[in-house]
Amino acid sequence: MQTISPEAEKVRQILTEHGLETPMLSQKKSKEQRRTEIQHKMQEVLALIGLDLEDDSLHETPARLAKMYIDEIFRGLDYQHFPKITKIKNTMQLTEPVQVNNITLLSTCEHHFMTIDGTVAVAYYPNKWILGLSKLNRIVDFFAKRPQVQERFTKQLLLALQTILETQDVAIYVNAVHYCVKGRGIQDSNSHTVTSAYGGVFLNDRKERRIFLECIK
Repeated sequence: MQTISPEAEKVRQILTEHGLETPMLSQKKSKEQRRTEIQHKMQEVLALIGLDLEDDSLHETPARLAKMYIDEIFRGLDYQHFPKITKIKNTMQLTEPVQVNNITLLSTCEHHFMTIDGTVAVAYYPNKWILGLSKLNRIVDFFAKRPQVQERFTKQLLLALQTILETQDVAIYVNAVHYCVKGRGIQDSNSHTVTSAYGGVFLNDRKERRIFLECIK
């Protein structure tokens, strides 16, 4: 049976202690059991909507939804999927910030289960460790692959990276379109939501924060 890595467990504990973990229940059922039960319940939901599941186009839809929920768009609810972290000791004594812009964000709004589509920028000052560049993207993707609110997501990224890198000097910037705003309700197709979170020098030094934001632009 696959286990949770020490790094993932440390991140989960820190988020829980700070009240930033996504509300979730411990799972005692296997993935196969959950997929089967979701499939049966989605058959009921789709029938109540008024769809004919005997139609060739719709017949497999409940199974597709069950697989998508468990194996794809909500896989970040399972810390067994937390990315393997590659950290390199900062023997080069790097002192300048590392910044990655335009990381793809594709998540799901936990209020209406509609898409959140945007980008993330991450920066940090290396202290003890340098993180493999793709790992920043993978950590963003892990926390995006769960029902989310953007404000919590932003702070989850900050605290997770501070924990992994063992430094407070981390900055997060998220710019996203919410399809619960764009596709329903007010149906505003032009607005986007910006959230940010800062630690260490990015929190305390306005100049450092301004440089981070200017690099995004």
